[in-house]
Amino acid sequence: MKRCMDVLLSLLGLALLWPLGLAVALAIRLDSPGPALFRQERVGLHGRPFRIHKFRTMRVGGAGPQVTAGGDARITRVGRVLRRYKLDELPQLIDVLQGRMSLVGPRPEVPRYMALYPPEARRAILSVRPGITDPASIAFRNEEALLAAAPDAERAYIDTIMPLKQRYYLDYVAHHSLGADLRILLSTAAVLLKGAP
Repeated sequence: MKRCMDVLLSLLGLALLWPLGLAVALAIRLDSPGPALFRQERVGLHGRPFRIHKFRTMRVGGAGPQVTAGGDARITRVGRVLRRYKLDELPQLIDVLQGRMSLVGPRPEVPRYMALYPPEARRAILSVRPGITDPASIAFRNEEALLAAAPDAERAYIDTIMPLKQRYYLDYVAHHSLGADLRILLSTAAVLLKGAP
């Protein structure tokens, strides 16, 4: 049932939101040189790597940590708006349709950070498909602002935010259901409509 919901809702989302996606892609291309889409390796179901789809929000070639704090100089003008309203995540509906992700599930980490989770926690978290949203995404919707206030954003992410996210992920894995997923989707929509952390 969960996979059926993923397929139906991702198809509906892609059908309804393609004009918005086209407008976003055009805005990205006009704002800074480079492609509209960005792909990055993440860890998926059972530890299998995959390349996640996102709208590009940073300048091409900008080196730096794999976490992003608010005010990061690498973020473009359009990118700031996309990240505020989470519009950069829209292309992940393609990943859901292809079966690499779910609408709801623990957010997929880059391999470097996933390797830092304790083995048992890692196995549990990776026993379900990663998702576009989950309770941790809602709780840490202001993550970039929190990291911006830290003297070392990456260290703050690893030492403070990751352990808290781990608890959310493990709780989701232990108690997830179709009804819970629907509630999480509705909560996410409510947060996005507010458009603010």
